Amino acid sequence: MKISVHAVGRMKAGPEKQLADRYFERFAKSGPAVGLEFAGVAEIVEGRAQTANERRREEGQKLQGQLQPGTALFLLDERGKSFSSEDFAGRIGQLRDGGRKALVIAIGGADGHDQPLRDQAELVMSFGLLTWPHQLVRVMLGEQLYRAATILSGHPYHRS
Repeated sequence: MKISVHAVGRMKAGPEKQLADRYFERFAKSGPAVGLEFAGVAEIVEGRAQTANERRREEGQKLQGQLQPGTALFLLDERGKSFSSEDFAGRIGQLRDGGRKALVIAIGGADGHDQPLRDQAELVMSFGLLTWPHQLVRVMLGEQLYRAATILSGHPYHRS
C-alpha cells in the first residue's frame, strides 16, 4: 500500500526539515518489508482567501484533486481522536490487509480542514490536545509512520 503525506504549507530548510526527512527516509526503507511504500510528501501553498472558511474550502479542493478513487484518507486535526502508536499501526495494517492500494495522510493549514473533507475521511486523528506547529507535526508523523512499520514487522524499536 502506498502512503503519502499531503501538507498545507512548505517546510523550509532547517533542523525540523532534516529530522522529518530522516524519519520519512527510515519509513521508506523499513516499510516495503511489511507492504508499505512511502510515496512522498506533497506540499500545497496555504489558501489566500479572506476568511477561514474560504481558505479551508480552497485547501480542501486542492487535496480532493489529488485523491484517486479508493484512496483512504486520514486527517490530522487538533479536534481528532488520539490513538496509541499500536492503534495507529493497526489501522494502517487493516487498510493494507483489506486490499487498499493507497493512503493519504493530510496535515491541514492553520485553519484546519474543510467539513466535507472531514466527512470523507476514514480517520480524523490528533497528536493530543495541544496545538503543534506544522513543522513539528511533520516530524511526529514521520516518526509515527516509521514506528508503525516497526510495530507491524515486530522490530524492537517500539518497546511496549
